[in-house]
Amino acid sequence: MDKFKTGLPFLWLSAVAFIADLLTKWLVVKNFALHESINILPVFNLTYVRNYGAAFSFLADHGGWQKYFFILLALSVSGLLIYWLAHNQFNKKLANSGYALIIGGALANMVDRTYHGFVVDFLHVYWDIYHYPVFNIADVAITIGAGLLILDYFVNPDKPKEKTGDPT
Repeated sequence: MDKFKTGLPFLWLSAVAFIADLLTKWLVVKNFALHESINILPVFNLTYVRNYGAAFSFLADHGGWQKYFFILLALSVSGLLIYWLAHNQFNKKLANSGYALIIGGALANMVDRTYHGFVVDFLHVYWDIYHYPVFNIADVAITIGAGLLILDYFVNPDKPKEKTGDPT
């Protein structure tokens, strides 16, 4: 299959998400003290925190083995999604974009986890006393990617293939 008839050209989105995430994390680490917070809007701060687990600090306090688990998981999921991109048609733009954003976000968090031993988070959204867990650009890319895959499911449902042959 010709690579330009597949979803592989959408990997540019992976590169954008990957670079944007690591660049913003580098800026935060270089310019913020741990737990330092700067108010940007009445509902949004930039707050430097470290996440030793996964989403919402899942498995954060489990002795360190989770670092390797999440690295392996990011590599496995990214490999599978690249395979799907290679076998997907180019015109399936929502799905290809979703796969690419998830790959970029997963690999960026994996690099961060490999280099630091934790993931740098800094986007802090809240309302009154309700605080959403602090997150980063990679998390945004993964979430948007998942949203695009859900949207694709509803907008472009696979049509059942017509059966051929004897109707009995």
